[in-house]
Amino acid sequence: MTTSSAHALSTAPVLAEVERSGFVESVHHGVAVVVAVDGSITRQVGDVTAPCFPRSSNKPVQALAMLRAGLDLDGPLLALAAASHSGEDFHLEGVRAILDGAGLTLDDLQNTPDLPLDVQARDAWLRAGHGPEPITQNCSGKHAGMLAACVAAGWDTATYRDPQHPLQQLMARTLAELAGEPVAATGTDGCGAPVMAISPAGLARAFGRIASAAPGTQEARVADAIRANPEYLGGTRRDVTALIRGVDGLIAKDGAEAVYAVGLADGRGLAVKIADGGERARAVVMAQLLRREGVQAGVLDEFGHQSVLGHGEPVGEVRAVGL
Repeated sequence: MTTSSAHALSTAPVLAEVERSGFVESVHHGVAVVVAVDGSITRQVGDVTAPCFPRSSNKPVQALAMLRAGLDLDGPLLALAAASHSGEDFHLEGVRAILDGAGLTLDDLQNTPDLPLDVQARDAWLRAGHGPEPITQNCSGKHAGMLAACVAAGWDTATYRDPQHPLQQLMARTLAELAGEPVAATGTDGCGAPVMAISPAGLARAFGRIASAAPGTQEARVADAIRANPEYLGGTRRDVTALIRGVDGLIAKDGAEAVYAVGLADGRGLAVKIADGGERARAVVMAQLLRREGVQAGVLDEFGHQSVLGHGEPVGEVRAVGL
């Protein structure tokens, strides 16, 4: 972690309060940013120029790099290549389809074995006698897409996770281009692939540019795939799926350690990073940030509400503050 990123997170303002029975028992610090269509910052809370790891929020940009490498996917399978999927049956079928189309098999996947994210899918998987496998890990769509892109470009598939691999270098250049800033650091993501650091402001710029891309461009292919197939990007019961369905023209991607990025059709981009990585505050803060930007949609009431329970009953809530 760079000194600037450590300082930005350790000194971040409070973005959410956790209230129980009228008493604030916890708070979540973080940073939030909105950029205009030209990439300029129009709203910010905290230091939004210090780099962070966007984790899976980088995936739509990585999917764009796959297209630039020659990957020929659209629709559900392109959304799956940008996904942190829930491990439902249709996700697993899609991963197999991407690999089959490139002449590859499940044995070529190098992502970390895991169980499905979705509780119902996980229970069914375990009842069927299975354990953690690469295909059920949430990043298998991205890894299948990366492998297929390597086949299309004529690049080695055995080393596709190496930061020096041509595909990973193309991903770094694509991320820097859309973010309008250089990649600040490269680490290893939970799935084993490289994760590249940019600032929340840069992440917001990237999403605004993808969401407002001209028809026929590769950026628009990614945005169209996400908008039309949000259940492939997330899952049947995921908040990111509901948000994309509920706001016309919006694209979004959640990321581990409480990152959220949104692009609006008019070119505005939004990004949130909760400093402690606490997932419960992420959607609440993003919903309020969207409201502050004038977005009106019924989904924000559900998407942006997180109850606090006492004896199984709602006794409070997680609420956004400071925006």
